[in-house]
Amino acid sequence: MKKLSMLLLCGLLWTGVLNAQQTQYMVFEFIKVEKDQLFDYIEFKDLMEKVYRQALTDKRIKGWDFWSLQNGGDEADFQYIMVTTYDDPVKMMNGLDEESLMEYTKIAYPHLSAGQVLTLFEQSLAMRDMPMRLYMREVVSTEDNFQFKPGALASFDLMKAGEGKFDEYEQAESDVFRPIHQKRIEQGLMGHWSFLRTALPQGSEAKSTHLTMNMYKDYVQFFNAQAYEDLSQTAAQREAVNEGLNSRDQKWVYLATLENVVR
Repeated sequence: MKKLSMLLLCGLLWTGVLNAQQTQYMVFEFIKVEKDQLFDYIEFKDLMEKVYRQALTDKRIKGWDFWSLQNGGDEADFQYIMVTTYDDPVKMMNGLDEESLMEYTKIAYPHLSAGQVLTLFEQSLAMRDMPMRLYMREVVSTEDNFQFKPGALASFDLMKAGEGKFDEYEQAESDVFRPIHQKRIEQGLMGHWSFLRTALPQGSEAKSTHLTMNMYKDYVQFFNAQAYEDLSQTAAQREAVNEGLNSRDQKWVYLATLENVVR
């Protein structure tokens, strides 16, 4: 009996380790580029795809996405969102420093000299501004096989939990909204949904506390989803949805197209 209890305990611990390893951590970098430098920056982000692929090979990251914004709260604020995914919070906070990026650039582009790599990075830093960076931890997501490919669409919804309603809002996203999105995925109206909690910045003055990502394979799927109305919802389900909506403030919604991806 004692041996059986130890086996059960080990099994629970191992399950906890696996769940921790499966948790995703993401850094969202909202990028602003001056209009007269947009073409140069497009060339730069294409180059960076190969650099981040080297970081993936080295297991420094789990993935990297580069999104072009279609709209937002103020279209002049940002033009791009860069998302880097990690499997560990320490890796996320350490990130990829400039020295590491330059080393990966040398590997990806062996024909470039050290001086050319340095010049490349100095030029990229001069042409962009990152007025907002968010460190996020995934709380829950749908079960799907969504393929991150160029041309995919995403709605990045920045949320702020209501005062004193942090736990209530998270429970609503997990218990009420997740099943709704899962149903849409099964009906072919959506590709993927994920709910994330902000790790940094924190505090009452933070502009947002959470973020949801709504993924679609193309514009056809996106517009079909907008036109869909679930007439099968019960009165109790509609009430739960309304309570969930009232537990948070939807700060901004950014619609974006996936341009570059490393997986």
